[in-house]
Amino acid sequence: MAIYDDDRERLQEEEHPGPSDLESVLFGEMLKDAADKPPLITEPSTSIHDVLQLMRDNRRGVVLIAEKGRLTGIFTERDVLMKIAGTRIDLKRTPVRNFMTADPDTLPPESSIAFAINKMVIEGYRHVPLVDEAGRPVGVVSMRDLIEHIAGFYQKDVLNLPPNPRTISRQREGA
Repeated sequence: MAIYDDDRERLQEEEHPGPSDLESVLFGEMLKDAADKPPLITEPSTSIHDVLQLMRDNRRGVVLIAEKGRLTGIFTERDVLMKIAGTRIDLKRTPVRNFMTADPDTLPPESSIAFAINKMVIEGYRHVPLVDEAGRPVGVVSMRDLIEHIAGFYQKDVLNLPPNPRTISRQREGA
C-alpha cells in the first residue's frame, strides 16, 4: 500500500502537532533570553527576615545564595512553606543557610529552553539558577519565565484563544 503526499503530510501533522517552528524556539532560544531580570543574590549569613523582606520588596519567589561570588544555595517560597512555616524560630537571628537548598542544580545561560524544561519537569524544580564557568550566579529562570517567553513567540495565537476552550474527548469509539 502506497502512502501518497497528502497522507504523508497528514501523518506528519498528527505526529508533530502545533506550530512548526515551536521546535526551533525550544531548541534555538537560550535561557539567558528568558531570564529578563537580574537575580536577587545574598550571603548565607543573611537573616531569614531580611531574605523574606528582599523577596517581598522585589516581588520574587527566589533568592540565590552566594559566598565569595560563587553560588552556594537557593532559597524559594517553597522553602518557606516546607521548612519554616509552623516552626518556632527567630527570623531576625536565623541565617538563611539553615533553610536554603545547598548546592542546587544549575545550568549555564547558554542552555536551550527545551533542556531546562526537561530538567525542571523531571526533577520537579520551579526555579533553576544560571551560573557562569566559574560558578558565579548570573541569572535564574522559573517555569513561568519559560512559558511566558515561549508564549511571546505565539502572541497572536495565545491572545486569540477563546475564554472557555472546549475540551475534546480522547476516547475512541468502537471496540
